[in-house]
Amino acid sequence: MVTSVCWFLLREIENRIEADHPVPAPASTGEESEEDQQFLSIFQQIAGDQMEISANELKDVLNKVVSTYKDIHIEGFSRESCRSMIALMDMDGTGRLNLQEFRHLWNKIKQWQGIFKRYDFDYIGTISSYEMRNAINDAGFRLNNQLYDIVIIRYANENMNVDFDSFVSCLVRLEGMFRAFHAFDQCGDGTIRLNVLEWLQLTMYA
Repeated sequence: MVTSVCWFLLREIENRIEADHPVPAPASTGEESEEDQQFLSIFQQIAGDQMEISANELKDVLNKVVSTYKDIHIEGFSRESCRSMIALMDMDGTGRLNLQEFRHLWNKIKQWQGIFKRYDFDYIGTISSYEMRNAINDAGFRLNNQLYDIVIIRYANENMNVDFDSFVSCLVRLEGMFRAFHAFDQCGDGTIRLNVLEWLQLTMYA
């Protein structure tokens, strides 16, 4: 029987830690853009009759689409990033994404891409660690200085720059952690109490 208990407080005396990220607009039922039609075609080709994709297949879909971008330099998404995306968006627990889940993810990525482009001033496919802080804020996450430092250590390269894959990975991780925290915060007071099993579930699946 697990008896150990951990207490967590999602508060900061000077700067409140919170997530107020916008919910992506649902897929339009009207005319789709050429880009949307392209990703749908690629999704159907890769997903096959099951209309679901794994992490490796998600990587293929995303990289085929972003490889056509002319206004932003993106080297592509890693398998680890795609596994994190599936963990965030997989609502039915299959370990794969269906078309609806992928559309939701795609809307998020397009929003995050717009934020990234605003700070990639020289169009080289990276943003600086300072710009990363502003970009995270624009995505709706309010962190304190200690957490920003942890983010930079985790996601910046040796030149203290962050590429788009790492930027998306960071936002996916933040959204997953906030979502998991709020699921445990039954009273809504920014405090949760976890036993060891719950803590491991939160950290492994967020």
